[in-house]
Amino acid sequence: MNFESFNFHPSIMAGVRALGYTIPTPIQVQTIPPIMQGRDIIGLAQTGTGKTAAFVLPILERLRSSPRGRIRTLIISPTRELAEQTCEVINAIGGRTGLKSAAIYGGVSMELQTRNLRNGVEIIVACPGRLLDHLWKGTLNLSNLEILVIDEADRMFDMGFLPDIRKILACIMQKRQTLLFSATMPDDIQRLARQILNDPVTVKVDPTLPAKTVSHALYPVQQHLKTELLKRILNNTKTESVLVFTRTKHRAERVTQQLLRTGFKVTSLQGNLSQNQRQAALDGFRNGSFKILVATDIAARGIDILSISHVINYDMPGSTDDYIHRVGRTGRVNKSGEAVTFVTSEDTDVIRDLEHLLNTKLERRTLRDFDYTAPAPERNSVPAPRPRQRGRALVPRLDRI
Repeated sequence: MNFESFNFHPSIMAGVRALGYTIPTPIQVQTIPPIMQGRDIIGLAQTGTGKTAAFVLPILERLRSSPRGRIRTLIISPTRELAEQTCEVINAIGGRTGLKSAAIYGGVSMELQTRNLRNGVEIIVACPGRLLDHLWKGTLNLSNLEILVIDEADRMFDMGFLPDIRKILACIMQKRQTLLFSATMPDDIQRLARQILNDPVTVKVDPTLPAKTVSHALYPVQQHLKTELLKRILNNTKTESVLVFTRTKHRAERVTQQLLRTGFKVTSLQGNLSQNQRQAALDGFRNGSFKILVATDIAARGIDILSISHVINYDMPGSTDDYIHRVGRTGRVNKSGEAVTFVTSEDTDVIRDLEHLLNTKLERRTLRDFDYTAPAPERNSVPAPRPRQRGRALVPRLDRI
């Protein structure tokens, strides 16, 4: 099957070809036809499987012949990075349709967003908080809305956006087509789906597993040796772009500075940065100015860069769901990728859950000539332990991790 099978208008197919799309992914094959038929959708698929194009393509096809200058589609996104990226996909595919989109999120001028809205757009991609600001001020009108998309629904729940989502839904009184996409389906999202979707088509494409193109490995190491181990791996491994995840924004900045002093082309993405700084970091990582991006889980979703060859979990994520979202940044669209995770003795429970999920024992690796017994510095430079930790950190035992 190819994209010609969907019978998209030539203006849309021009965008498809410009992006190099040839064969649709499973989530696209199974969701595009019912979306084009006007059905509500629950789309469950891991990150990196083409979910954005799965809803953008049929939306563009439907809106192509609709009146212009009115908001016909609302896409709700959990982060400003994902909102910007979704707009980029819309513009790339729909550049020849004449349809206009706008990203609406906090941290930037609301007045500038209002001016853009007054110029007339058909599609808005919005984060919940700023969207509500515009609705309360009357600078955004959803009375002509035909399609509502809730993207990364489980992430919305994780970030505490569910009350805001309900407030937004209360502002949309007319009948609409609703599309809900998620990687996982916790109970609260299931309840929301039952309340807002009408006889939905449910599509599941390996919703709880990382892509098969990603390999996985664990590196047992003491906390204070992680940065040195990271440097050694980066120096000794052939990579393209590398995404490094830390648990906290302060650690992300510290690791970034240490890598910069060593000579790596690296930048960071974390919550202390302004929107302009965050966008500059993403743009630099995307265009290759920076080969390494050190980030908190703010980047676990919403970065769609095919050149990411490695995801390195400097800190083990707190759950298997978080692990799936992090490693979903590599191995995208059938490209191979590698997920590397530094683990300490405190990570045993998550490792067990992860191996149960993947139904395999993960490879434990060590680097030759790396001193895993080096003591921690005397000064207070060891990162703070997780809140759940009690007592001193233990040296990881390879036979116990």
